[in-house]
This record gives sequence, structure tokens and C-alpha cells, in this order.
Amino acid sequence: MPELPEVETIKRGLSGFIKGARITRVSVLCEKSFIGPLEAVENQKIKDVRRKGKALLVDLENGITMLIHLRMTGQLIYRGKNNNFAGGHPTDSFFTELPNKQTRVIFELENGKLFFNDQRKFGFVKLLETAEVENDKFIKSLAKEPWDMSFEEFKKNLQRHKSQPIKATILDQKVIAGVGNIYADESLFFAKVHPKRETGSLTDEEIKNLLEGTRKTMQASIDSGGSTMATYVKA
Repeated sequence: MPELPEVETIKRGLSGFIKGARITRVSVLCEKSFIGPLEAVENQKIKDVRRKGKALLVDLENGITMLIHLRMTGQLIYRGKNNNFAGGHPTDSFFTELPNKQTRVIFELENGKLFFNDQRKFGFVKLLETAEVENDKFIKSLAKEPWDMSFEEFKKNLQRHKSQPIKATILDQKVIAGVGNIYADESLFFAKVHPKRETGSLTDEEIKNLLEGTRKTMQASIDSGGSTMATYVKA
């Protein structure tokens, strides 16, 4: 599963290839992977590429946004005339001919093709009105990211899960957004807090250190291009 630094790395890499390009055609090879009308996307220029938590947001010039979640095995692979890009779960799809049996959606652009691959079909592309993105059920459920969250907000969110192990608590995206397994471990190690400690047993000082740990470890990972352990690779 990609965590915030991996998705941020993909966002930065992908933006350089598709921002400003026009989508000329969309082919959906798996219905559950694309939610929304094709006509809302085709012949539209890509205005911006953003991120919210672990989700990518691709804004189009017509006021439509494609919310893309890679889940566990999603890939975004760009093949252009002079440039190639691959982000997400690394397989030989990065290098072999596309589309293949894992390809779910194909976006034909003026300057190349963007393939959304997903081996396990847990990921998706969902169309939303840009003005309504913040009201989407998935987006609305996300807590603030570490850099935007104050100590008071973090403490308040933790107090809702007093009897739960602290690692499980900070994996909850309604508590703090973007933290997954890798960075939960790193942040707890930074704060010198055992992952099985009950959330309610943490002192204010430990909570402050834990919040600082999430910020520092994830920023370090973003600066280095995300984790490349086992499953996710940089753009």
C-alpha cells in the first residue's frame, strides 16, 4: 500500500509529463476501475495534479477532477514520444508492452498514453466536480496531514481511541492522514513509544514527539523519493 510520501513522489513525477496535456480518448477495460461518464474527461486538458492524503487528484479544465487511488497494486504508467514514467507497484509492466492483462483504464493524450494498471482491482479512478472534491465521502473522512495538524487536534483525535494500541490508532486515516505501516513504525520509534502501548497511556510529551516523528520521517522520505522497499518505487 503506498503511503503519503510514495503518492507525493508519484504526483511530482507524473505532473511533469501530463500537466497541460489534453486527453483525447479514454478506454475503460474494467468497469469497476472507472466511475463516471467518459464524456466528462475526453477532449479535456489536464489543469493540475494534486494529492490529498494517499489519493491523487487530477483537475481538468472543465471543472471535473479525477480522484485516483492506487490501493495495494495500482500503477500509473506513462508512455510518451520521448519520455516514459512509471509509478506504483513495480512489475514487468513498467517495461513490457502495454496494454496487458492488468490494464484497467487507458488515457490517450496528445503527447502519449497513460495506463492505469491494477492487478487486484482494488484501486479506482472516480470523477467528481472539482468544487465538490472536499465533500466527497472518502476525502471528507480524512483527518489533517501531519504538517497541518496541531498538537491539540492530534491529542483530541487520539483520545477517541484510548484503549486501542497506538500503532493501530495512527494508521486510522480519520486520526491523521497519510500514515501507513512503514511510517507508523518509524514515527513510533522516533518518539520511543512501543506500538502496542494503549493510546490513552501516552503523555503529552510523547504525543508531541509522535507528531514530530510523523512529520520528520515522512518529510525525509519525500525528500529521498519515497520508500523503495519491496513494492513501491519512485517515479
